[in-house]
Amino acid sequence: MSPRADGPPRAELITDAALALLAERGMRGLTHRAVDERAGLPQGSTSNYARTRQSLLEATVRRLAEREARVLAPGELPAPGGASGPGGPSASAAPYGPDALIAALASALHRYLARHPELLICRYELALEATRRPELRTFFDATGRQFREPLEALMAMAGSAEPERHALSLVAWCEGLMFSCAAGSYHRSVPSEAELRTGFGELLRGLLGP
Repeated sequence: MSPRADGPPRAELITDAALALLAERGMRGLTHRAVDERAGLPQGSTSNYARTRQSLLEATVRRLAEREARVLAPGELPAPGGASGPGGPSASAAPYGPDALIAALASALHRYLARHPELLICRYELALEATRRPELRTFFDATGRQFREPLEALMAMAGSAEPERHALSLVAWCEGLMFSCAAGSYHRSVPSEAELRTGFGELLRGLLGP
């Protein structure tokens, strides 16, 4: 079966199928043949798109980053450097205070945990695979910088004197919470947005000061 003319591009069909397989079956379930079957494409379609396992993994990492960006940055956060995000305020128009940052981060994280937990499972599968494949590790880290560097800029806008170190602390807190809720001992629990605002507030006010 071929994708409809008005359907998503074949590359998206393939990489979305790869993500679905990762979430359901883990890394061992991710094969070119299984992706073809899951995507409803003729056998060989995935091999034509990504001939090696490494290229399939890289394409899957890239698609994961695209989907995560849609979940985490829908416009509540300003674009660093003065540009406005869709529906977001201009970073150059006014200082971006801690309260606004807390509210935006809580909204984005709650949306991720409540609606897209399967993407977190995919991220952990790919991160673990990257520890065994140096070539994937390099690609995985480079893709992750598109999230880390804007966060450092936002921390600076919120008043951090050490935005790189404070961004690391913020990421570590978020990662720990996400793992606990997606795959750890709190995997049946999703904090409310209000609870996340409280947690972000305690963390950021401790980092940034009153």
